[in-house]
Amino acid sequence: MFKKFIALFVRRDSSYKLRESWDCYDIDRGAKTYNGNDPVVCHPPCRAWGQLSHMAKPRLDEKELALWSIDTVRERGGILEHPHGSKLFKHKYNGGEHRLPLIGDYDNFGGFVIEIDQFDFGHVASKPTKLYIVGCSKEQLPSLPTRRLETPKKSISGTYAMKGVTLRKRCTQYEREYTPSKLIDWFEDVLTVIKQNNECHVVYKYGYQKTWNYGQEEEVS
Repeated sequence: MFKKFIALFVRRDSSYKLRESWDCYDIDRGAKTYNGNDPVVCHPPCRAWGQLSHMAKPRLDEKELALWSIDTVRERGGILEHPHGSKLFKHKYNGGEHRLPLIGDYDNFGGFVIEIDQFDFGHVASKPTKLYIVGCSKEQLPSLPTRRLETPKKSISGTYAMKGVTLRKRCTQYEREYTPSKLIDWFEDVLTVIKQNNECHVVYKYGYQKTWNYGQEEEVS
């Protein structure tokens, strides 16, 4: 079957691999070997950028993979996923000139950042996440799921209990890292929009923003 979507930096046992439409690059295949032009979803390792990065022991080249992912998404279009608290979103990339935009802003590559909770997509725990997206406008994004009001049964950060709250068990390593099926569905919808924009040459480039009117590109002041 023709592989329609690209996922980079996935687990060896990734849930993406259960879908024939995804071409997956894990640590064995090497995400940086991807040389196609299709938009991608990047899940670069986050421990070197986390709040406890001073306690982490990443591989020597691991931290740079997130920066490589930024460049890749900006070049081809796509989505970069990282934890809500990742220091990547405050990193002064290239001296600050190409740092990731604040919530609500676009950068010079047409990219923007949104916040989601993967729990709303079916994750077993609350997992606040930021997505850096390039290749479509915010208005073109598919709808996000309704917020889940029930209390998660598990916790990303560890086992704990509060007054009136049921004890939550710590997620397994797989549960911490897996991507919920509904979120993969949403990624597919976003990548489809980006692909259509790319095919119609509806892109952000030359350092300024353009509206997403098909057949007409208009600079935004």
